[in-house]
Order: sequence, then C-alpha cells, then structure tokens
Amino acid sequence: MQPVLSVSDLRVSFRTADGWTPIVHGLSFDVAAGSTLAMVGGSGSGKSVTALAAMRLLPPARSRITGEVRLSGRSLLDLPESAMCAIRGNEIGMIFQEPMTSLNPTLRIGFQISEVLRRHRRMSAAQAQAESIRLLERVQIPAAKARFHDFPHLMSGGMRQRVMIAMALACRPKMLIADEPTTALDVTVQAQILDLLRTLQQEDGLSILFITHDLGVVAEIADEIIVMQHGEAVDRGTAQAIFTQSSHSYTRALLAAAPRIGSMAGKSSPEGLGPVPESATTRGPAAAGKPILEVRNLTKRFDVRKGMWGKVTGRVHAVEDISFDIRAGETLSLVGESGSGKSTTGRCLIGLTRPSSGTVAMHGQGPSGTEGKATAGKFHDRMQMVFQDPYASLNPRMRVSDSIAEPLVVQGKMGQREIDARVDELLESVGLSSAMRDRFPHEFSGGQRQRICIARALSMRPDLLIADEAVSALDVSIKAQIIDLMLDLQRKMQLAFLFISHDMAVVERISHRVAVMYLGEIVEIGDRASVFGRPQHPYTKRLLAAVPVPDPERRNIRPKLDNRELKSPLRPVDYQHRAPAYRSVGPDHLVQEWE
Repeated sequence: MQPVLSVSDLRVSFRTADGWTPIVHGLSFDVAAGSTLAMVGGSGSGKSVTALAAMRLLPPARSRITGEVRLSGRSLLDLPESAMCAIRGNEIGMIFQEPMTSLNPTLRIGFQISEVLRRHRRMSAAQAQAESIRLLERVQIPAAKARFHDFPHLMSGGMRQRVMIAMALACRPKMLIADEPTTALDVTVQAQILDLLRTLQQEDGLSILFITHDLGVVAEIADEIIVMQHGEAVDRGTAQAIFTQSSHSYTRALLAAAPRIGSMAGKSSPEGLGPVPESATTRGPAAAGKPILEVRNLTKRFDVRKGMWGKVTGRVHAVEDISFDIRAGETLSLVGESGSGKSTTGRCLIGLTRPSSGTVAMHGQGPSGTEGKATAGKFHDRMQMVFQDPYASLNPRMRVSDSIAEPLVVQGKMGQREIDARVDELLESVGLSSAMRDRFPHEFSGGQRQRICIARALSMRPDLLIADEAVSALDVSIKAQIIDLMLDLQRKMQLAFLFISHDMAVVERISHRVAVMYLGEIVEIGDRASVFGRPQHPYTKRLLAAVPVPDPERRNIRPKLDNRELKSPLRPVDYQHRAPAYRSVGPDHLVQEWE
C-alpha cells in the first residue's frame, strides 16, 4: 500500500556567514495510512526542521532542500507555491509548538478558525461559525460559544494550544504534522487530545507525524519511532522495540532521563535533599518552625465588562481563598489543569498581579508597610520568578551579562567591578562558563537560556524562587539537567521553591509537598508521598490517572478519562463564594470536602 507521506534522502541546509550549514542529513521515512510515526530527540536534532521542510515553510532565500517529499505519491518539493497553499491546511494540517506566535493576536480566535473553513471548505460565515464552535467543544474548551469571540491573549497557554489543534483538524486532513502539540497542555487535556487523535485515526484513517520530546506521549500514541540526533536518524523501529530492545546509547540515555510516576516511592524527600521541617496546612502555620512565606485567604477575581460603558457583567474567579506556607529549603508544587489558577497565584505572590483580597507575607513582612517603597523593594528582593519561555523572558538585544546584571544595577548597591564578578559567579553557579557572558540569547540553546534566567533570578540572593512551568518546554534530557540544577541550588543555598507545573512526574521528583488546584481552589494538599501514594480527592486521582507512562505495553491499560466539559470560573457579579471545608486524612495531608 502506498504511504500517505514518503520522505526520501531529505537534506536541509541553512545559509550562514560561513556558507551553507547542513542541518538534516539524508533522512528517509514513510508514514502509512492510519498510522503514527513519532520523531523524538533533543533540541537541535532536526525534528522541527524536517517538518517545516516537508511543508515548504522554510525561507527559500536562506534554506536549501534536496531529496523527495511525496504526499500520496505527489511530489511536494516541485509544486508552485499556489498549489502548496491549497495543500497546507486542507490535505496536510500542522500543529506548531508555540500557539501565541502562530495565532494572530489582533484577530478573534473564532475568526481564525472560520477563515480556514471558508478558504478550504467553502462554508458560509454562519456555517463556519457553527463548525468552529463544534471544533472548540471537541477539544474541550469550556463555554466554547462565548470563547469563540475571545482574542488569543485572553486564553491560557493550554487553551491557545487547543485552538491550534482545532484549527489544524478543521478540514479533516489526511496527514497531520504535530510539532510538540501537547507540550503546553496539562496531563488531563493531553490525554484527551491523544484520545481525540486516535479517534480521528479510526474514523478517517488520519496519518500522523508526531514530533515530541515526551516519551510517555510517544509510548501512548506511536506505532513506529525515529530517534534523531544531530540531523540524523540514529535509531528506528516499532514502539515496542525502541522501548524494550534498543541498543543505541543515545536512545537508552533518553529513556533513562525520562521522569516516571512512582519513581520516588519509598523516598521521603527529593533526590539528594534532606527532609524539611513539619509543613504548614492550608489553614494555618505549622506547630514547628517559622515559614518564610505565609499566604492567607488569597483571592483574585477579574472583572468581565461588556457594553459601551464597560458595565461589569461577571467575574472570573481565578484564585479563591487559598492559604499555604513555604519553609526554607522546601519545594511546594502547585499542580492542576490550565485555568486552575496556578500561574495567577504565582503572579499575585510576586506582585505582577494585584490580589483582590488576602495577605502575602515574606518573613512576616508584607509587600508594603510603614517604610513604603523601601519595604516593598526588600520584600520583592527576597522572591524572584522564573518563567516558562526563557527566550521571551530575555531581551534579545541585550548581552546575557547585562540581563543578569540589570537587577544589581537597578539596586545601585554595587560597583561595576563587583557586578562583573557577581555575574561570572552566577553563570558558573548554573553550569555555564563566564566566557559566555558577552553572547546574545539567540546564541544559546533553550536549556542554556533557562539557566540564564535562573542565574538572573538568583542575582538578588532570594530566599524563594517561583518557577512557573520552568521546564515544560524543554526536551527530556535538558529537563533532567535543569531539575538537577534546581535541586543542587536548593541543597547549597537552602532555596525555597514554589514549583508551578502540569508535569506530574517532574513534580513527584522535585517536591516536598504538593497542592492540587481546581477552579482557583486548593482541593488537596500534603506531603509528596501522601498525595501521590494515597490521593483522596477525585480530581487528584483524575490527574494521576491521566499521566502517560513511557511503556507502550500499558497504553490500553489506562482507565478511560471523563471527557465532560471543564467548568468555567466565570461567575455572576452577585455570586457568593462558600468557604471550603477541609478534613485531615493523615499527618500534614488535607483534602477538601466534595459533593
């Protein structure tokens, strides 16, 4: 049977100052009808370049593509651009890794999906709108009819990725190229999207080229696997053979680096770290030891305004009456689905978002007090944040030494010689050479850029780092290195971490305690061993059940997930929140009562 997509001896080179630099070296593979080929490997291995070359999306002036790419026997590299425009989106759909750069920020998401339907399926405006809403519902976007009119910036990262998936599937293409499509999604939505892709394969015979660094996802969906390194296919075979019988050293290293749920069973603390003092509950300080951070009844609501006069018609209850403590040298992880309030909580703590009510105290001192701005500055010096996208966090026009030094310059307490020495020290502390200080961000890999962001966050010698999805976009081997770095810094400096993540396997490895958030509330909080080993709340159990396991033999063992529509945090103006009731199910393990 003829393959849907056939790539033969593909070679891709980019023009540089030194001439043509080869990136992909003689790659060949076939994707059969109704099958999934997974392409895995580290950053820079040539996975995404291969996909872009197949779609003819590389800039012609700076790239050179040779070899053959055929779709159902039809050569794509020889087609005029007008013919390729008709194929893209209609016969081949593509899901990109970063949805915010793929979606037009000035257009409503409903219009962007409808545009595909009107262009390729010749639908009327009303038909396209109805079909777009159906697609949004199919990828589990709550209140799809209302969100149809939203702009991309009004959605979380996970929600935007769901929009991209809906757009790619709008025309029911015969071939789907998915470039890290689940990286920004929480585990439950990730599992739902994988189930959706499998359903589409069964219904329509959809073929998928799936590019990812998540070996758990690969085990869930792949029929065959190609392992890429330095632009070459160093290993290939069936999913079963790659996971159980591969003899290639690079493949084995990838498998060894992948975090697995249950790997910390029987261990009282993260690897290499000792236990922390008795922790706090959600309702008050612990009996022993004073926390460095105390959060009490934190609430954040966003007004929803409509009409000419901007009348408040409702409120989004992003964070609702949560309390917790963090001690020196401790890691508390916040987990939950997109929209659960994790990132809003972190932004409220650091001062990027003003809470609606509640208190935040660092060493007993709030962000403002009798000393005014001086007190606020001291408060924020002790708490720093590391964001998800390191490239967006760094000024592309500033050398990394200037980015790291900027907080020290603003503080104005050190001379230039002291600042230079401090920058070198910080680079060395995160595993980079001081010789790299004069480079720009684009000259570093994704993992190196995240190390630079951590170095900048450490410049003020904080007591607490808030890491908001700090490793979610990194490939498996780089992710393991960053986690090891964070654990090493914690051990040496007694740093506390608020670790915000949807990656449950990483959370299990790095955490002392875990707080599970749902619709802005903490529904379960306790030590890592209790939450992962004896989960009590149905939502916690649902999260853990959705985690993909890097073992293809277990892909059909996972229980069927509840695919009901996610509840919306949007409430009427007169909505009165009822304070949640908690019960103790063990030492330092509380669970919210549920109906």
